[in-house]
Amino acid sequence: MVSEIHFWEDLSKSDKLKKISIFLGGFGNIEYLLDYFENFNDDLSKKTLNSYLKSVSNH
Repeated sequence: MVSEIHFWEDLSKSDKLKKISIFLGGFGNIEYLLDYFENFNDDLSKKTLNSYLKSVSNH
């Protein structure tokens, strides 16, 4: 799995969808899932791990 996503940032959206489909072939809405994880990854890259841990521990 890691070898399939090693250069994730360099892949086009259609290539990412193909890669995810390998592992989640039965999932109904892979494009939605891809968009969700892309947004999450973008958000994560803007914050520190500590900020996420604090927000989780406060809930």
